[in-house]
Amino acid sequence: MSFSSRYDGEFFEQLVEQSKMNNSPLRKSLQSVQTVEHGFPHQPSALAFDPRLQLMAIGTKSGAIKIYGAPGVEFTGLHKDTTAVTQMHFLPGQGRLLSLLDDNTIHLWELVAGPPRELGGVKKEGVVSLNEVGSYSLPGRPGIESCSATRVTVLLLLKSCDLLCIGTEGGGVYFLELPRLLLKDNLTLPDDYRCGKSLGPVESLQEHPQQSGKILIGYSRGLVVLWDLNARHADQLFLGKQQLESLVWERSGSLFVSSHNDGGYSVWSVTSGNACNPQPVSSTIPYGPFPCKAINKILWRTTQAGSPVLLYSGGMPRASYGDRHCLTIQQDKDHVTLDFTSRVIDFFTVHSVEQEKEFDDPSALVVLLEEELVVIDLQTPGWPSLPTPYLAPLHSSAITCSCHISSVPPKLWERLVNAGRAHWPICGGKNLAPPPKQQELLLTGHEDGTVRFWDASGVALTPLYKLSTANVFHTDCDPCDDPQDPGNDPDMQQEEEWPPFRKVGCFDPYSDDPRLGIQKISLCKYSNKLLVAGTAGQVIVLGLNDERSDHSVDVSVVDLLQDREGFTWKGHDRLEPRLKPAPFPPGFQPQVLVQCLPPASVTAVALHAEWNLIAFGTSHGFGLFDYHRRNAVLVKALCTLHPNDSLAMEGPLSRVKSLKKSLRQSFRRIRKSRVSGKKRTITTPTSKVQEANAALAEQEEVAPVQRRIEPRSADDSLSGVVRCLCFADTFLRDGTHHGPTLWAGTNSGSVYAYALEVPGVGSGRACERGGASESSTCVEAVLGKEIQLMHRAPVVSISVLDGRGKPLPDPYEASQDLAIAPDMTNAHSVLIASEEQLKVFSLPKVSAKTKFKLTAHEGCRVRKVALVVFSSAVQEDYSEHTLVCLTNLGDMHLFNIPGLRPQVRYDCIRKEDISGIASCVFTKNGQGFYLISPSEYERFSLSAKVLTEPLYLNTHTHTHAFSSHSFPYPLGISLPVHHCSLRLTGVPLCSPWQPFSLPNTSCPGRKRWLLWRPAGLSPDRYEQLSTQTLEGIFYFHFRCIRTGGQSYDTLFSL
Repeated sequence: MSFSSRYDGEFFEQLVEQSKMNNSPLRKSLQSVQTVEHGFPHQPSALAFDPRLQLMAIGTKSGAIKIYGAPGVEFTGLHKDTTAVTQMHFLPGQGRLLSLLDDNTIHLWELVAGPPRELGGVKKEGVVSLNEVGSYSLPGRPGIESCSATRVTVLLLLKSCDLLCIGTEGGGVYFLELPRLLLKDNLTLPDDYRCGKSLGPVESLQEHPQQSGKILIGYSRGLVVLWDLNARHADQLFLGKQQLESLVWERSGSLFVSSHNDGGYSVWSVTSGNACNPQPVSSTIPYGPFPCKAINKILWRTTQAGSPVLLYSGGMPRASYGDRHCLTIQQDKDHVTLDFTSRVIDFFTVHSVEQEKEFDDPSALVVLLEEELVVIDLQTPGWPSLPTPYLAPLHSSAITCSCHISSVPPKLWERLVNAGRAHWPICGGKNLAPPPKQQELLLTGHEDGTVRFWDASGVALTPLYKLSTANVFHTDCDPCDDPQDPGNDPDMQQEEEWPPFRKVGCFDPYSDDPRLGIQKISLCKYSNKLLVAGTAGQVIVLGLNDERSDHSVDVSVVDLLQDREGFTWKGHDRLEPRLKPAPFPPGFQPQVLVQCLPPASVTAVALHAEWNLIAFGTSHGFGLFDYHRRNAVLVKALCTLHPNDSLAMEGPLSRVKSLKKSLRQSFRRIRKSRVSGKKRTITTPTSKVQEANAALAEQEEVAPVQRRIEPRSADDSLSGVVRCLCFADTFLRDGTHHGPTLWAGTNSGSVYAYALEVPGVGSGRACERGGASESSTCVEAVLGKEIQLMHRAPVVSISVLDGRGKPLPDPYEASQDLAIAPDMTNAHSVLIASEEQLKVFSLPKVSAKTKFKLTAHEGCRVRKVALVVFSSAVQEDYSEHTLVCLTNLGDMHLFNIPGLRPQVRYDCIRKEDISGIASCVFTKNGQGFYLISPSEYERFSLSAKVLTEPLYLNTHTHTHAFSSHSFPYPLGISLPVHHCSLRLTGVPLCSPWQPFSLPNTSCPGRKRWLLWRPAGLSPDRYEQLSTQTLEGIFYFHFRCIRTGGQSYDTLFSL
């Protein structure tokens, strides 16, 4: 047995190097773990439902399987190959699932119980994971084109759950024994009833609901056969004239329904005396007589009220509505055509499955669409849709920005949450996760001008509230501008009565006006003030109101280029605000609209509700606005941007960015950097700040883990773009008096610091003038400092640190004793993070204290920066503030502050995933979110103490090879010898475990490695699977295999 080199010398050198970097108590509390995925699965392809366990499964085109139950109960499994999942079927009540892939393989999955957990000295039940336990591929028949003839088209699981029927493209039906996945040759169907003719592929297989062993076999060309599996002969033939699409039994088994490609369906009677039935009882084309599209799937559900409920997808008239994605619900005279914005993948009903019940009585319809999940309440008149507690489409409109709010106050939370939430029909499993200690909000801005509020406290990302900013403006598709309401025209009403369409779902990929797109969000959780900024230079201040209101919004126009002549804006026009009072629903309602001119996209915002101030920046400059007094305090023009380049900074997630223009600018920047690198001359510093930077650069040598930084050209066309803004109460004018300040960082490495005179705030010089601040009616701003970074790298973040090196608290936290007051006795410092280096300056002199250079020649650039509080998992009362940097290579760098000593580095996001890196947002407790697809957020944690991950117990009664005695130690606690077992296959219950040595292995420092095995099960061979890390200890993961097929998995470490 041999190991690759990465497990010996090189690997141990990396471990030793990392352990030397930091020996603080926090070191063992740092990790990088992807915990849970939020949102709607990307590219779904299959759907299944277990009516007994109340679990739903969704398969995707990438080979992923996701099982959902009650909110917070989620399981995820991945096939080895990234092949599309085409069909799935639960083994009802067993916690098992069959999946069919596009490569013609069948896989068996099982929900497996893990070992007991110990929390706070109390033993808890083990969590459940989804594992693949077997696979099967149907062999080809000799002499025939096996690839097509044995390609699986449909699967049917018999009610006994011990036999799987497989229909193929060649018309054959095969039978697979479960759970061993063995082909039963003695049950293959004979070809007597075919009469030598090709009947086409098997389109549908359905078992008789009352007589086990009898199945309907539907062929593509219209023939339907009722086959007796026990007697191995055809009981009855049904001769259809149209191409068959699907079959469904009526609950009593006296009739079945077939749907066809001409847009019709037929009802067939099953009688014992007639061997051949050429005519159905009835045939209907509901949306005829003109040619219609196929009815892909049909369901027939009986009700106690009398009339059955008929549900089918498709069947629309080709010429008029052939492009619609529809599903029809019919019951007696009630008829509704659900109109969706994306393609219908599959659907099922939640209904009674007990044999003793006479009727189905469906309670809900669940429809899986290409872009969302829709649930319809079938028990309420009118069949309304139900809100989903999870699987909400994050991308109902394209996400353009995001913001995370931690520790939301209960009052704000109660006002956001709708208390009357509807019942959710899928409720399988038991969520073992403890209730969250604090409530967390995730805010997402969208391209259609909406801001959505999500409950991010747990595993299920639940929608709470949606805010729309479109009603503040007159947009291109304003409903008030319609010349005539079609509802008032009786002729139009008569024409639109059929089909009876009803728009359902919230996925709407088309924005009415792209200028509405939200670019920046800021929320003050204590004052309930919200600041949103958009693509057309609009900045809106909103307040929370529990009542509906009709009012007009105050509008202020701020010209950022008021001192510049000869500039002509060639971009989009500004949005036209509504001047008359408009209705606003309960929630956040707009109070002030600040319109920036030119109407370029807003690139940075800051909100300080305690001072009633907002700051905003675009590619032309930045401004400061007092929203209480409704006046502009400061306007600073920084325009170096050519009018034709206005689309270059439309935000990192905008879809209107010009790729050609970006590439052209990148090549220009590379050429300029090469020329400046060859002909660079060091100029004489013109300020004390630049002298300090030059002296620090000359004194310090480049550390081994750092690289030299490429200088940038001063005449970059995007140098005036404002990248970040922040407010701080700190020392700027002198070291004695502190007061409000505003900091702004630009794309050219410039930092502007303004001292603010806010009436009634601060202990600055305004208070020395003896009541001048009280009598003043306006906020004043005076430029205090201006910093120019030597290499002109874009400034990503600015943070002011107090005398203890801690970040300043948020507005209202210090004044209302909601946080520890900042240290105002010792000198403050400012942390400036650019794309290429981190630097700390002392205040108020602005002299460089320390810095850390990141790589430039290898293409490394800082993209996101956050100050995070990490709590120790070892010492309860110990915590540290840490600087987290995400680079364009997708790796995370953690530094202590204010010393900027590197602590650890993690690979988090693939460097090719540009959208994921651009969308990443950090929380204050060490977690984060980033988009892994347009509809899914990946949640990760850098803290071992703060984890949001699924913890649940499956409630099915299927017995697995586990018990409380099957494992020597519970998983997840420190062991004297670090071993634990993850999974068993075919191992007897309650086996006593014994240690044994793995033969023929050696490593530095130890001759033999110790494993645990069940008594009497000595393995014959070993198979290395992967490596894992638990509790900071590195494990090798092996599978021990015996000749008889039994196997068990083992982890062990050095």
